[in-house]
Amino acid sequence: MGAQTISGSGGAQRRGRRGRRRGKHRSMSEINVTPFVDVMLVLLIIFMVSAPLLTVGVPVELPETAAEALPVENEEPLTVTVTVDGLIMIQTTETPPQELIGKLRAIAAERTSDKIFLRADGGIPYERVMQVMGALNAGGFRNIGLVTDTGGPTFTAADGSGG
Repeated sequence: MGAQTISGSGGAQRRGRRGRRRGKHRSMSEINVTPFVDVMLVLLIIFMVSAPLLTVGVPVELPETAAEALPVENEEPLTVTVTVDGLIMIQTTETPPQELIGKLRAIAAERTSDKIFLRADGGIPYERVMQVMGALNAGGFRNIGLVTDTGGPTFTAADGSGG
């Protein structure tokens, strides 16, 4: 790894070859967008999956079931939440029970879909959930989806839950 001396004639030939080689093999000055598109598609899928989960910020302990997720529509999903304290929330706004049907009718008049999601804490009585479902129906929403967490019992013989 010492310094080498290049003779005048041999050095000129080598430099000439290198110069010609550079002319034939130019560096690519274009941007390869394929990795960029791949990353953007992955991010798009991640946001499409996580966006419906971020729409409601009211913390509740949802019961677990083996039900599959409902398909998502074009409109932002309307969600009513019943907390363990008995509070009723439309999206993130607290609503007194006596005003619930009136507000739901006003919202139903503005929307094209009659689909609504009901999130109820697993610790509240079943009767209370049914009362709120009746109010949703009276408010003009006939398509009610109950929101739960996945991973609950499947009621198959394999897990011993039923038969």
